[in-house]
Amino acid sequence: MRSKFLLLALCLSSTSAFACDICGCFMGLTPYDNQSSFGLLYRYRSFNGYRGQSHQFFPRGSSFFMPKDDRSQPLTGHNNNPEDYEAYRTMELRGRYFLHKRIELNAIIPYNSNSERYNGYTSSISGMGDINLYAGYHLIRKLDQPVLNQRLIVGAGLKLPTGKNNIKTLDGIRYSALMQPGTGSTDGFIYANYLLGFKKFGMSLNTSYKINGENSEREGIANSSTTFLNFFYTQKLSKNWQVMPSVQFFYENSAGETYKGIKTGEHEMNNLMGGIGADLYYKNIALNLGMQTNMWQAKTDHPQSAAKIYLGITYNINQLYYLLKS
Repeated sequence: MRSKFLLLALCLSSTSAFACDICGCFMGLTPYDNQSSFGLLYRYRSFNGYRGQSHQFFPRGSSFFMPKDDRSQPLTGHNNNPEDYEAYRTMELRGRYFLHKRIELNAIIPYNSNSERYNGYTSSISGMGDINLYAGYHLIRKLDQPVLNQRLIVGAGLKLPTGKNNIKTLDGIRYSALMQPGTGSTDGFIYANYLLGFKKFGMSLNTSYKINGENSEREGIANSSTTFLNFFYTQKLSKNWQVMPSVQFFYENSAGETYKGIKTGEHEMNNLMGGIGADLYYKNIALNLGMQTNMWQAKTDHPQSAAKIYLGITYNINQLYYLLKS
């Protein structure tokens, strides 16, 4: 019989963190071992404050939830205005299916809402984003140990150009690539997740590398890497309720935007974030939340990374059989 630790701590084992272009993407928490699941995850990411200025989770004039589209404002460049900001919001429908006890298939369908404010002008754009499809293989599964447990997942996937990337202002000027709901490019990524558990304590390390293509405008994002480190503790509250608080660290690196294969130097990312999270479980249902703030960032002339927040709910199916047998 599996330890109490395994019933919930493995929620972090199929979490993969990889760059979703510039705004970053956290793959969410998917509880229970070898259980197919589906759920919703809402992500918020804000950039505001230039070097030497203050950075706020919610800059003045922005909103945590998706605002109405506003394409009436003219485009303008950044000029160290302390009220400048960029905000990226995504609602994701997520699904995971186990073909085999060691093979999982995953899909993410996002709806994006992006906003920016520069020199007093604010714009907001929303729409369906780019679908992600990926598969993972459970290379190591030492899950039934009384004290020390491990799991290693390796995988790969594709991001498909399903979202619009040609939205324009009311004056007919096309918005920048990062403001568009979709990228227009087909990208590939590889990832690995390692879980180490000791009794009620655990650590999950997720790392990924993303190879980005170009869209029809010859725009793209330089190849990027991300790493997500999570330290957690599991606590049983009652027969059906358990909670898992965690301390989280997130590092991302990208050389930013490219045009015709040449790096432009715009929106380079090299920063470390840290924060806390909590995951609450009732039977097969998981509620997940977390927030991180900037700890360190390399020099940039853009608004700096300020906050990353996610809220999620996942339902895990009691899967007893697999299409592929051992």
